[in-house]
Amino acid sequence: MRKSILTLAAAVLMAGAAHAETATYAMDPTHTFATFEIGHFGTSTNRGRFDKKEGSVQLDRAARTGKVEVSIDATSVNTGTEAFNKHLQSAELFDAAKYPTIKFVSDKFSFSGDKVSEVSGSLTLLGKTLPVTLKASQFNCYNSPMLKREVCGGDFETTIDRTAFGMNYGIDWGFPKNVHLVIQVEAVKQ
Repeated sequence: MRKSILTLAAAVLMAGAAHAETATYAMDPTHTFATFEIGHFGTSTNRGRFDKKEGSVQLDRAARTGKVEVSIDATSVNTGTEAFNKHLQSAELFDAAKYPTIKFVSDKFSFSGDKVSEVSGSLTLLGKTLPVTLKASQFNCYNSPMLKREVCGGDFETTIDRTAFGMNYGIDWGFPKNVHLVIQVEAVKQ
C-alpha cells in the first residue's frame, strides 16, 4: 500500500513538473516586424522591412531556457519604393529568387532576472549560416485582454557584417558593410 501511495505521489509530482515546463508561442504577424538600416553614402540611412515572416518560440522562464525559429520571406522586402524593393530582391543583394528565405534559429536565451536579455543563434542569409546574438532592449509577458492569452515579446537588435554572408554590393563605392537589424516580436501562447 505504501509503495502505491509513493508511486501515485511521484506520478502527481511528475505531471505537475510537466505542466510547468516549456510553453510554446506562435509569432503574431501583426505585432512582429523585422527591419534593417544601412547608411547611404554617409548622408542618410536607408531603411526597410520584411512584410512576410513567421515563427515560433518555446520559453521556460523558470528554467531560463528557450528556443526560437523565425523565417522571413526575402521577396517581401519593403522600403516604400518599388524600384528599390526590386533592386534589393535582385542577385546583387538578397538574391530572393535563389534564396527566398532568411532564417534565424536559436536555442540559447540569456536572462537578466526574469527577463530575456539576449538570444544567441544562427542567421542564414544568402545560403550562408553564421552566429548572431540579438540583444533585448525590452522584454515582457502580459495577459492580452483581447486574445485572453499570455503574450511575450520585446525588441531585439544586432548589427551584422553583410559581407560575411557574401552581400558585397556597393562596398567599392563606400556603402558600409554593417547593417543594423531590429526585430520587434510578440508571440501568443498556444
